[in-house]
Amino acid sequence: MAGHESRKWMILVATIWIQAFTGTNFDFSAYSSELKVVLGISQVQLNYLATASDLGKALGWSSGLALMYMPLWSVMFVAAFMGLFGYGIQWLVILGLISLPYFVVFFLCLLAGCSITWFNTVCFVLCIKNFPSNRPLALALTVSFNGVSAALYNLAAIAMNPSSSHIYLLLNAFIPFITSIVALVPVLRQPPVDPLPSDAIKHEQLIFIVLNFLAAITGLYLLFVHSTDSSTARFIFAGAILLLVIPLGIPGIIYARDWSHRKVFSSFTLEGSRFLLVDADDLEFHKEFLSRENSQINVTSYGNGPTLTLSLTRIIGTGGARDEGCCGKIIGKDQLFMLGEEHKAGLLVKRFDFWLYYLAYFCGGTIGLVYSNNLGQIAQSLGHSSMTSTLITLYSSFSFFGRLLSAAPDFIRLKLYFARTGWLAIALVPTPIAFFLVAACGNEVTLQAGTALIGLSSGFIFAAAVSITSELFGPNSVGVNHNILITNIPIGSLVYGFLAALIYDNNAAAGAATFAQQMSDSVVCMGRKCYLSTFVWWGCLALLGLVSSVLLYFRTRPAYERFEQNRRTNLLD
Repeated sequence: MAGHESRKWMILVATIWIQAFTGTNFDFSAYSSELKVVLGISQVQLNYLATASDLGKALGWSSGLALMYMPLWSVMFVAAFMGLFGYGIQWLVILGLISLPYFVVFFLCLLAGCSITWFNTVCFVLCIKNFPSNRPLALALTVSFNGVSAALYNLAAIAMNPSSSHIYLLLNAFIPFITSIVALVPVLRQPPVDPLPSDAIKHEQLIFIVLNFLAAITGLYLLFVHSTDSSTARFIFAGAILLLVIPLGIPGIIYARDWSHRKVFSSFTLEGSRFLLVDADDLEFHKEFLSRENSQINVTSYGNGPTLTLSLTRIIGTGGARDEGCCGKIIGKDQLFMLGEEHKAGLLVKRFDFWLYYLAYFCGGTIGLVYSNNLGQIAQSLGHSSMTSTLITLYSSFSFFGRLLSAAPDFIRLKLYFARTGWLAIALVPTPIAFFLVAACGNEVTLQAGTALIGLSSGFIFAAAVSITSELFGPNSVGVNHNILITNIPIGSLVYGFLAALIYDNNAAAGAATFAQQMSDSVVCMGRKCYLSTFVWWGCLALLGLVSSVLLYFRTRPAYERFEQNRRTNLLD
């Protein structure tokens, strides 16, 4: 049993490594300016390459299909080879060793982006399979490390060659492949999954507390400890790797603990521990909730018959005072009856709540991702080219902290329960503030503060979205439904990026900026006006997403409150 437990935690550490080194799309802005010059393309065409990388996310369903016919380890290596080929060939292009037409480079970006979704699928499957009792905590922790990839790659690039931006492409090609080789043994030696007793579940939760603490230290280290000197950066990068290796001690600690319990403390018992995140009975209720197959069964097992119906009528109403006026009708019409009701794709696209959720994600997390893709050109246009690596590290680190914070509702639910859609609305607040702040004042401090706020907000949204999709539209359909949701990423990347690129190119061509500089066949725009209108537009769109998320919260709050009330009632029975 101790061996099985140790292997399970080794799998979690391997998943952390995979996520930490496969968020390769976050460093696109580090080499995008050089790629633009080498290819001799416009800002609009460069935006299409960024969109191609994001378009790979829309092909994430292919990894699920592959898992039906291929073992997990082979899917991981297919992802590694896609990244190796996609980024490796781009590296040869940017070095000038080979010359390829634009549409081939577009395909390479698409292939590289697809590799990221395949890696994510591998990580999700490993967490879900090996941590069924603490699935949200495992997912939130591992997904968080995907947000710190750019900071790690930035350190590695400075350590190797601080004057070269194309080194990022070389690192993007080989590091995920090397990580896959290192993670192969834990993936192959997955232990059998047995139901855990309540004390083992509590112990698991304690370990997750420790791992989140170590993750926070890692994020703070990458945020505050940095250098532009190559030799110093090597020591800092070594320290970051050490922080990623430290969790490997957990399997050994678990084995030693179990051995000591068997050999030394077998005559002692520890009763009445008051540390728990989720009660064991609550977990059993949650499992029952997840296993329901249709809404009729859900109603029977979830509620209390007529009492639930009466309660629902009082909360939602069919024509009472709460439904008076336009706002009341919008909030009350076709509300979700309960959490966890399964929605097939056909039903999903007919739900008003889904489109509110889609719009909130589209104008929140997606717009933050597009901002990160444009960081290189934004810093260049404002005369802060030397800050590009710093901005990438800021966005990456705060995206990491945002993802970590997405686990907060699960940690504090016994003390403070708040609908997860409400947390989503709160997480969207910093985005419009950041865009208007950067539009009003483009100095270094403002740019750094805005980048940090956008990274924090988008990171939270990315990590929380899987749980929200599962709760609102059913856990059994989450694979299909979440892939439908994230189709807004390539769409948003195209629309928002095209808007920014069009304004950028028009300002450069018309000379509306401070000055426009011709470099090879590529036009570079300099001055605040290059992105001023873009920031205002993005800020207004982010406000629209915030309004959509608030409306979604009011529409789903009764279902969340009903679920929590019945959960507490169930615990008391």
